Amino acid sequence: MNTITKLVVLVSLCVICSKANAQDTLKVATNQFQIDKLQLLKEEITKEEKEYLKQEVENINERLEKGEITKEQADELKQEAAKKRALNIENRIAIVDNKIALLQRNEEYYDEDESSTEVGISIGSFSGLKINRKNKPKQYDKRTTSALVFAIGLNNAIIDDVDFGKTPYSFNSGFVELGWAWKTRLLKESNAVRLKYGFSFQWNKFSPKDDKYFIENGNMTTLETFSDQLKESEFRVTNLVVPVHFEFGPSKKIEKDTYFRYKTTTSFKFGIGGYAGFNTGTQQKLRYKEDGDNVKQKIRKDYNTTDFVYGLSAYIGAGGLSLYAKYDLNTLFKDQLADQHNVSLGIRFDLD
Repeated sequence: MNTITKLVVLVSLCVICSKANAQDTLKVATNQFQIDKLQLLKEEITKEEKEYLKQEVENINERLEKGEITKEQADELKQEAAKKRALNIENRIAIVDNKIALLQRNEEYYDEDESSTEVGISIGSFSGLKINRKNKPKQYDKRTTSALVFAIGLNNAIIDDVDFGKTPYSFNSGFVELGWAWKTRLLKESNAVRLKYGFSFQWNKFSPKDDKYFIENGNMTTLETFSDQLKESEFRVTNLVVPVHFEFGPSKKIEKDTYFRYKTTTSFKFGIGGYAGFNTGTQQKLRYKEDGDNVKQKIRKDYNTTDFVYGLSAYIGAGGLSLYAKYDLNTLFKDQLADQHNVSLGIRFDLD
C-alpha cells in the first residue's frame, strides 16, 4: 500500500506541476498576444488621426469656397488642426506604450479583462483600451438626417352613400404606423423646405359593430351577423409603404468653427405628401363563447382586399410631435358594390 500511495502522490505532483507550467505559459502567451495587438493599434491610431485631419481640412476648404473665411484664416485653421492631430497621435500612442510596458513588466500578474477584449483608446474617461469614435470630426454640412417614425390613432372608412357617423365600424377602430424616415434639406442656404422619405408598416384595424364580421363569398366581401354574441370582432390590414412628404417650417442655424447644423427640435413644421406600397397581409380575429367555452379565432386570408395601396397624408406640429392624417385613395376591397376608403387620424412621433 505504501508503494501505491507513493506512486499516487508522485503522479499528483507531476499533474500539479504540469498545470502550473501550462498556466504560466498561457499567461505569457496571452500577454504577448495583447502586446502584439497594441503594437498594431499604434499604427491604426496614426492612420485614424491623419484621416480625421484630412476631413477637417476638407471642411475648412468648403468654408473657404463659400466665402465664410479668408485664405489667411483657412491657413491658420489648418495649422491648428494639424497641431491638434499631431498631439493626439503623441498622447494616444503614449497611453498604448504605457500599457505595453505594464504587460511586459508584470506579465504573470496583469492578465486583465481590460486588455483581453476590444482594443482601442477612450479619450476623456479612460476605461481600458477602447477607440472612441467621437474623436471623428463632424461633417461640415450634413444635409440628410434620419429618424424613427411612430404614429397611433383612430381608424375608420369613408363609404359611398353612407354618412361618416353611421359607418359599420366602432369608434375604437385604430391604426399604428412604424417606420424609418430620412430628411434631406432641399435648399443650399436654407432649411425652410425638406424632403422626408422612407418606409413604414401600417396596421389599419376595423372593429365592426353589432356582432358583425366579414364573409368572403367569391369576389364579394360582405359584413354579416355572427350566429352568437361576439366579444370581439377585429379586421386588420397590414401594409408596407414608402411615404414621401415635403416638410416646411423654420429652423435655427447652429454655427461652429468646423461645422454647422439646422435645429428643428422645437420648431413648427408642416408636412404634406403621400405614400404607396403593398398589402402584406389581412387577418380577422373573432372572440366568442361556444357551449360555455371561450373561443378565439384568427383567420388569415385575402378577403378580396386591394393588393396595391396608395394615398395622401399630412402632418402639422412642433418638434417631434405632430397631428397626423392619412387617406387611402385605393379602395379597401376590390370590385365591391360600395367603395370603402381607409381614413386615419392620430398622433405622429418623429424620434430624431
